[in-house]
Amino acid sequence: MNYANLRDRYVQDAVSTASPATLLIMLYDRLVLDLLRAEAALAEGKRDAANEQLTHAQDIVSELAATLDVNAWDGARELMSVYTFLATSLVEANVQADAAKVAACRELVEPLQDAWQQAARQVAEAEPERSLGELGVA
Repeated sequence: MNYANLRDRYVQDAVSTASPATLLIMLYDRLVLDLLRAEAALAEGKRDAANEQLTHAQDIVSELAATLDVNAWDGARELMSVYTFLATSLVEANVQADAAKVAACRELVEPLQDAWQQAARQVAEAEPERSLGELGVA
């Protein structure tokens, strides 16, 4: 097996065995990474690379929206509105090659990423038998 195959296998195993909290945090981490890469690609004039990152970011936002139970808690409907806004903004940023719009999306996502990581830490503290790693927090 070559390195790429080993890496793919590792990622597949990590995703298939991850807790829901870990998966959520992994999605947010990758979303922020995609947005950072898209910003850099646009700054360098690499539209194809930016398109790839932005398309992947759109896929992540779609997955987050599809798995959100809007009846699960009070803020879920508002979070769905954020996901809808992000999806629209990412398409616009991609079509317009607008690095500022990508940055605005990232600035919206980063506090959410931090909030979910903090929530996982709080659960881990409340349930000490569960490890932080199990909850997706490094």
